[in-house]
Order: sequence, then structure tokens, then C-alpha cells
Amino acid sequence: MTAISGAAAAVTGASSGIGRALAQELAARGCDLALADRDEAGLASVASELATTGRKVTTHRLDVSDGQAIGQFAEDATRAHPSLNIVINNAGVALFGGFNEIDQAEMEWLFNINFWGVVHGTRAFLPHLARQRAAHIVNLSSIFGIIAPPGQSAYAAAKFAVRGFSESLRHELATANSPIRLSVVHPGGVATAIARNARAGHGMTDNARRVQAIERFERLARTTPREAAQRIIQGIERNEPRILIGGDARIMDLLQRFMPGTYWKVMAKRLEKAAAKQG
Repeated sequence: MTAISGAAAAVTGASSGIGRALAQELAARGCDLALADRDEAGLASVASELATTGRKVTTHRLDVSDGQAIGQFAEDATRAHPSLNIVINNAGVALFGGFNEIDQAEMEWLFNINFWGVVHGTRAFLPHLARQRAAHIVNLSSIFGIIAPPGQSAYAAAKFAVRGFSESLRHELATANSPIRLSVVHPGGVATAIARNARAGHGMTDNARRVQAIERFERLARTTPREAAQRIIQGIERNEPRILIGGDARIMDLLQRFMPGTYWKVMAKRLEKAAAKQG
């Protein structure tokens, strides 16, 4: 087990959503923090909120698509927090559009953040974590790393990749008797701004469809960022290899297991009914 009280954690994507909630919940439990994000104003706001907790909080402007910058972040964070033993690769973005509506550059933009950001973050901190008595890596995938709905080919591909990378690395660490534990997180609908902030593929010209998708997500996303953060922290404390967040994620996970080839037919009907009920 990795104890939270007295630990120090690095969190990417910390200025909003799940990342911000993680910073708040970790600090409340006695954890020091190295918080990273591209949004410097958002980071300053989080740091101001946490000033009364008595925890040491450092902020770091970071674009996780830049592997060299992540290496510098790891160096700066571990210098500021020598006992840092938790790394949470949380930063992520979304992209609207079917495969024929997004181009290669747009797909690579998403992969550089959602997948390579996780890989670079893991690699950069791994040597330091290996020297700790107990350490934990948390990589954020998605329920779309378990199921793959239409219109999410880029996002699902990246989140499936995070899942595969994380599971393989976890097995390698266990085989090597490493002190590092690794959890991969699969949130369902969490009430963040990720859909509203999503880019639209260059070929997605139907703005009404994009608006409809955002509204549907916001109606169905019932888990709060705080609930998601609390569940992740619980998973760290319990050393859970896979952390599902929300009843919707648990249902979709079971559906995919029992109907691996046809789950989307069932899911599509459920979504239509839910949309009809909510007007």
C-alpha cells in the first residue's frame, strides 16, 4: 500500500476537472504536491486554494506533449519534493469527429497528449520512484479504453493504448519486484469541461451535431470530479490495478465482457432512451 498522508505527488492536468479535485483531496489528506498544467492562471488558483492546508505545493507550467519538458518537470518536481512517490498522469484532451472527419495531424495532436504524455510522464519519473520504499503510478485511461463508440476513433485508440501500456508495465514491475505499483483508471461520465473544450475535426461541419454531443455528455455525466478523485485515492490506498469510476463505467465494462462484438447496439439504445427521457 502507498500511504497518502506524508506522501508527495506529481499531478498533470491539475488546473481543472479531475486533476484539480485530486490536488484538493490529496492535500486534505496530508500530501505535498507538484502540480503541472499549461494553464498557469488555473494553477495559481489551485495553489491559492491550497495555501491554508499547510502542505508544500509547487506549480509547473507543462505541455505534456513535449517529452523534453516532461523530463524537466520530473527533475524540478523531485528536486522540490525529494520524497515524491506518487505520479498521476491525468492530463487529456478530446476530439469530436468520425475517422473520416479528422486528419492525421489532428489525430497525432490527441495522441501526443493522451498517450505519449502518459508514456513520457511515466518514463521521466520511473528512476526516482524506483528508489522509494513504496511508490505508485496512476495513468488515466477512460471507459473509452474499454469500449469504443462511434465518433471517438482517435480518443478511444489513445485510451486503449494507455490501458495496454499500463497493464504491460504493471506486469513488468511486478516481475522485477519493484516497489512501484501501477493503477490504470477508467472513468465513465465525469462532470468536467472536457467535452465543451474538445476540438472538432476539420471535416466536422455540422455544428449542431457537436452541440448535441456536448449536451448529451453533460446530461449523462453524473459523477463529480471530487467523487472521481476520492475513488482514485481509494484505489491508490488499496493498490487496485484497475480503477473504474461511476456506475456507468461498471455497467459498460460488464456489457463489453458479455457482449464484446455487439455491446454498442445495446448502448446506443440506452443512450437514445436516456436522451428521450431528458427531453
